[in-house]
Parts: sequence; structure tokens; C-alpha cells
Amino acid sequence: MKKIDFFFNRYPREKIIRYFRITCKAEAVSCFLLYGVAMIWKRYDPEGIASTLFIVMVGYIHGLLFVLYLLLCIPCRIFFSWDDEDFVFAILAAFFPFATLWVEKKLAKEK
Repeated sequence: MKKIDFFFNRYPREKIIRYFRITCKAEAVSCFLLYGVAMIWKRYDPEGIASTLFIVMVGYIHGLLFVLYLLLCIPCRIFFSWDDEDFVFAILAAFFPFATLWVEKKLAKEK
């Protein structure tokens, strides 16, 4: 835990909170692009190179935002004074589509 505190103490609290909120929204948008656009496009055009490239690129972006969200949950637990239950909900929200919007709206409040 000391290594995590050492890494995140370099950045101001407001900046990490702002990045967390942006990441929550961006992860939900990338989830929509992946599930709502790329996968449907791939079903209608299975032989197309454009649909394959789009699904690969959106998949990589979504994966990056997924990992970034999980990493930013760690300092936000301290900043927002989440108890263990809230922290588990925030972590599990990464695995359900659009649940990060709920975390940003309901759990990411200053106490």
C-alpha cells in the first residue's frame, strides 16, 4: 500500500478525481461502441476488414480504459471515504456495462 500511496501522492487530489470521473464516462462510451456498434457491425459484415479493424481498435481502447478505471479506484477509495462494500461495488462495476456511470454518479461524492 505504501508504493501505491507513493505513486499517487505525486498528483493533486483534484486531478485524480477529475481523471476518475472522465475515465468512468469514457469507459461507458467505449463499452457502447464495442457492444452497440462494433459487434453488431461485425455480425452484418463478417468478411469486412473495416469492421474487424474497428472492433480491434475499440477493444484495445476499452481494455485500456477498463484497466485505468480499476487503477484509479484505489486512490478514490481514500478520497471519497468508501467503506469496503462501496469499494467492492466500484470494482465490480467495471465488469458490468455502463455501471461505471452509476459509480461516478452515486459513489464518487465528496463526504
